Amino acid sequence: MSNQNNTLRVGMIFISMIFFIFGFVTTFIITLSDPVMEAFDLTYTQGFLVNSAFFISYAIFSIPAGGVVKRIGYKNSIVVGLLLISFAGFLFFPAIRTESYPFFLGAIVILSLGVVLLQTAANPFVTELGPPETASGRLNLTQALNSIATWIAPLMIVALILPAAVPGVTETVNGVLAEGVPDRVRPSDLLLPFIIIAVIVLLIAIAVRMIRLPVLSQEGAGNYSTVFKYRHVLLGALAIFCYVGAEVGIGTAISSYIVQPDMGGGISRELALKFVGLYWAGAMIGRLFGAISLSDIKKQSLKLVFAALVLVWAFVVGFVTLERNVAMALTFFGFAVLNYALMQLGRGKANLVLSVFAVATATLAIVSMLSTGKVALWSIVSIGLFNSVMFPNIFSLAVKGLDRSEVSLASGIINTLIVGGAIIPLLMGVVGDALNIQYSFIVPVICYLYILFYALVGSKLKPVGETAAPGPVS
Repeated sequence: MSNQNNTLRVGMIFISMIFFIFGFVTTFIITLSDPVMEAFDLTYTQGFLVNSAFFISYAIFSIPAGGVVKRIGYKNSIVVGLLLISFAGFLFFPAIRTESYPFFLGAIVILSLGVVLLQTAANPFVTELGPPETASGRLNLTQALNSIATWIAPLMIVALILPAAVPGVTETVNGVLAEGVPDRVRPSDLLLPFIIIAVIVLLIAIAVRMIRLPVLSQEGAGNYSTVFKYRHVLLGALAIFCYVGAEVGIGTAISSYIVQPDMGGGISRELALKFVGLYWAGAMIGRLFGAISLSDIKKQSLKLVFAALVLVWAFVVGFVTLERNVAMALTFFGFAVLNYALMQLGRGKANLVLSVFAVATATLAIVSMLSTGKVALWSIVSIGLFNSVMFPNIFSLAVKGLDRSEVSLASGIINTLIVGGAIIPLLMGVVGDALNIQYSFIVPVICYLYILFYALVGSKLKPVGETAAPGPVS
């Protein structure tokens, strides 16, 4: 039993690294739209193709990826996914050197194929590394590490891609005359992060291939025809579509939204990207709370100690991200306290926590739409905290009750609808062009209302076409 537990621990450690990798890569690409538009001199529509090229692979490759995982196993699938990401990272060298935007988009597609395969293998792998009743807690823990990467990615763009200010040139930022205006982003400025990603991911692929990971059986009669009969899987896939679309749409819109003059005089591009980083950091904080609340820790006092440490970390993250501004760090800290308090309303049950957070995110988006200044800014940025546990909770609810031969296939179906990250932001763009970017948040509101339905009704286990039997929410 001891050897088995040690093997499971090793599995969790390395799978957490995998979550970090695809979290970083995903958010890096999402946040890259503005610099790419400037580097290649693109329109907004052309620039948004960066997100579309990345997320369209989920629609094309997720179901085949489920079949690949079932055929070659979780470990081999993870290695292949890592190698695809590394290969794509090196492809950006000729794409950027030739300043070919189509080539650049092609490299993003190959990169995303690797991420899709990683995600299709990693999520069910975590659910199987322990008892089913704590699967949501394990997913929240690995997704929290994923979210550390999503916090770092926008900061890496600021550090490695955005050019330094040009000395002797001034501009007005927040009503203050600032020395130095940033130079334009050039295609060559985009290269270094991709080479770093390629080298690091290649080394991790070699390490994963050499270590011993738990071998999880996928024996059974499961196939796509059996998986499609589960109503909660199909509705869960649609919930993932809504969640990813809303999260990516808001994350994409924030930097353009908060630089508007009615958001308190406008802020610099660099600070706007740091607020994007804080939005994604909110998911990290919320998932750490989720890992605590949905874990098998019995002592309430111990949970409170861990929660207090996460709150301290929330203040540190806000302080470091927002240019060591204590007032803004305290504001983020206050929203983190609210996040933990609302999570307790779910009483440790995945679907109840999901329903509470769906109401919170919809409310915050509406508040931002109907306000201006700091209220509008903080209500939209803090949504990241409440997006936090949505993916792991939706996923764990969607694969609940499936046998091991069906889980990887269900993961492929669910991950297919991550394509919401390509579609929802474009719908928000249409609404923003027709009305105002502020009103584009009505699209995520609709998404969050569907997630509320899934949490309370759609996640109940029953075959397609069968009416739910009355009973308590679990």
